[in-house]
Amino acid sequence: MKKISIIGGGNLGTAIAEGLIKSKFCKAADITVTKRNISTLKELAAKGVKVQSDNAAAVKGAGLVILAVKPFQVKEVLEGLKKNLSATQIVVSVITGVTVSDLNEIIKKKLPVFRAMPNTAIAIQESMTCLSYANASASDIAYVSGLFETLGKVTVIDEKLMDAATVLGACGTAYAMRYIRANIQGGIEIGFDSKTANLIAAQTVKGAAELLLQKGTHPEQEIDKVTTPKGCTIAGLNEMEHQGFSSSLIRGITASYNKILKD
Repeated sequence: MKKISIIGGGNLGTAIAEGLIKSKFCKAADITVTKRNISTLKELAAKGVKVQSDNAAAVKGAGLVILAVKPFQVKEVLEGLKKNLSATQIVVSVITGVTVSDLNEIIKKKLPVFRAMPNTAIAIQESMTCLSYANASASDIAYVSGLFETLGKVTVIDEKLMDAATVLGACGTAYAMRYIRANIQGGIEIGFDSKTANLIAAQTVKGAAELLLQKGTHPEQEIDKVTTPKGCTIAGLNEMEHQGFSSSLIRGITASYNKILKD
């Protein structure tokens, strides 16, 4: 089993570590997570994960190096550790807006490089992860895909779609949470306490998503099953659409996408 070094112990980096431990993909002792302030990684350390602040030292002996730093940090971080990277290692970047060619330009070594765009549900093995890659063998692809498949769903896409994947799959978690929050607020207004409204709203969204994933149907097919003539469901849906429900979501998605392109 390859040793895994996660460079960047922020929200996503720690979520990946948590997911790897829970999925039993590898032992906690085979994972190293780095961060300047390692005191914030106490929970991971208590589970047996190695934590340290030296990125260059962390990649020594690692079979897989996951880059999970902020986009503005990537050049400085890679410059500091690239001397310890070799062709036998696999590099996976989960950094928004940084392309494979950007990474190769800094590393200046021919080794397998992947871009992955998971989301924070990776911590509970329910991520949607999009992958693209360069210089990777069939076994490299199988290994990286297998890793992320233990942490949720995986799809391989053309790298030119990675910014769009960031919006739909990663930002999408926040969009879904905002919908659930609004649903909870509506539930409270019609009589539920917040805890019960939270449970009903979250489980309903989970069930709706599972219907699509398990049955492979289109949302409109499932909507048709619960919208009876003159019923309360269609009345609510029509009012939401009159208030711009779908259009505001689409506009939000495109605004997020344009923000990535602009930056």
